[in-house]
Amino acid sequence: MGKLLKQQRRGKGSGAYRAPSHRYKANLQYRKYDEVEKTSSLRGQILEFIDDPARGALLMNVALQNGERLMLLAPEGAVIGGHVDLGVQASYTLGGVYPLSRMPDGATVYNIEMQPGDGGKLVRAPGSYATVVSREKDYVYVKLPSRKVLSLPATCRVQFGIVCGGGRLEMPLMKAGTNFYKKHAQNRRWPVNRGVKMCSYTHPFGGKQHHKGRSSTTSRGAPPGRKVGHIAARSTGRRKARTDAQ
Repeated sequence: MGKLLKQQRRGKGSGAYRAPSHRYKANLQYRKYDEVEKTSSLRGQILEFIDDPARGALLMNVALQNGERLMLLAPEGAVIGGHVDLGVQASYTLGGVYPLSRMPDGATVYNIEMQPGDGGKLVRAPGSYATVVSREKDYVYVKLPSRKVLSLPATCRVQFGIVCGGGRLEMPLMKAGTNFYKKHAQNRRWPVNRGVKMCSYTHPFGGKQHHKGRSSTTSRGAPPGRKVGHIAARSTGRRKARTDAQ
């Protein structure tokens, strides 16, 4: 019997694909949503930036005026010694934490809560941001990087600005070893062989022929041993040019 496919090994729960959470620096969440943020404001100072292997963007270590320490996603333009404000009555600062009701239309935000107090779930990738579109009663419409528009409660917290680290993928890796250590930080297996280079009993696209030998479109309900290629694809290949009827 051939080797298991990558998705079969991941689904089996082997240790080779387990996230190295023992190397992660912080659990990225907002502070508890208490009356201080709901009614007034807090000010914090950026002490340092931390490169966490759990994510591509930098973290900033913030010391709040009440003695608390907080880890937040750093925005573009943040500097060590700068200030970050939190709360419904806080002034606008880059990386500050505010409820959506404080954000004007057209503002760029990130690290968005889906429910008030959940700690931030959406738009956390390097260089990403969402845009506040409009508001209606107790809800605010936010346009995500995928261009999907979500209606969120106005009390959900967000950070003001754009996530730092945009363009980090533009720098060439130059060496295979560099890519190896990049993948190693997240315990991702690399390199990955192409299916057409494998044996026929190891991969559905394998064999001595130098092409797939079959359609690469796979149904959504296919078993894990066959679920490779274009999964539930609406169409494959080049689009046919449309000709207007005369």
